[in-house]
Amino acid sequence: MMFMVIEAHRSEYPEPITFARGAPLHIGERYEGEEGWDEWYLCSTPGQQAGWVPGQVIERLGDDQGIALEDYCARELDVEVGDCLVGGRQLNGWVWCNKGSESGWVPLQVLRVV
Repeated sequence: MMFMVIEAHRSEYPEPITFARGAPLHIGERYEGEEGWDEWYLCSTPGQQAGWVPGQVIERLGDDQGIALEDYCARELDVEVGDCLVGGRQLNGWVWCNKGSESGWVPLQVLRVV
């Protein structure tokens, strides 16, 4: 699916959490905000800073412990108004997009389907 950026977006996380399937996860707070980004959890894994992870990639083993169901990277893509993106997987209000050789998550609210 092709998208046009209608509002610039900048990542606030220069070191995104990245892990492989089977990685142990400590599951923290659930994201709460007006954006409608449901089912995102602040997770950490050994050797990395905490980052936001969609609930769909977490298998819970207890209240605050889990393992990764798949490989995942929380990298966000910095975009400018007018950028054209190729969108892929959509999860909880975000889209994994490609812009040239770069890729990352972009909030759906800053995109328009073209």
